[in-house]
Amino acid sequence: LCVQESYRNNPFHNFRHCFCVTQMMYGMIYLCKLEDKIYQINARTELAVRYNDICSLVRRYQINARTELAVRYNDISPLENHHCAVAFKILSNPDCNIFANVDKETWKQIRQGIITLILATDMARHGEILESFKQKVDNFDYTNEEHVAALKMILIKCCDISNEVRPMDVSEPWVDCLLEEYFMQSDREKAEGLPVAPFMDRDKVTKATAQIGFIKFVLIPMFETVAKLFPSIEDCMVKPLRDARDYYEELKQMDDAMAEVGTTR
Repeated sequence: LCVQESYRNNPFHNFRHCFCVTQMMYGMIYLCKLEDKIYQINARTELAVRYNDICSLVRRYQINARTELAVRYNDISPLENHHCAVAFKILSNPDCNIFANVDKETWKQIRQGIITLILATDMARHGEILESFKQKVDNFDYTNEEHVAALKMILIKCCDISNEVRPMDVSEPWVDCLLEEYFMQSDREKAEGLPVAPFMDRDKVTKATAQIGFIKFVLIPMFETVAKLFPSIEDCMVKPLRDARDYYEELKQMDDAMAEVGTTR
């Protein structure tokens, strides 16, 4: 309840999103049999990172607007650093501290793991984290700490942006919520004279165009890389992403056809 109360009532980044990410992480731990492969502390840390007071205004806005969070964290992953602070504030409450019975050395490892994983969800680091995992996946070694750290970071990233893995009747309404959040930010950026990202501009983006690029160039390459290590996710995660790509490409064709009809009238 304390975690739920810490979330804001954003269209997309809200407690329901937190629940979805946590459920997806549980699913990946189960499907990939991670508890059999890595020390239990690592698996439990993966499930513990969703303590977030999420602001709907993304990193770029925070920095451009010189918000309190950007100033406090020196423009370095301001939202994610804030999430870490909120997580440990909640855990400092004796009624909420699920790690109360672990020894100091174990807690130190858990704390560092939580920080590392929350900071890994900053999309500004996407290329860096994916490339690091790609270099290790073909010769992955579960006894190598760097390899395990790279795996944990890529898994939390997969779960954090896993909406399109779900059935279309579940995932598509979430896309509408995300676009609503993006448009709210871009409207605010325009009003404040700040730069606006094209993928957030209601005058330049459609649901189809927003999804096609993200699925093709972010989601599919990442999940395909993970599937090299865990083939068990191919049918239940990678295939749905390809189906979602095809769906939105068909939707774009329909949008383009409608637009062409409109211009010929």
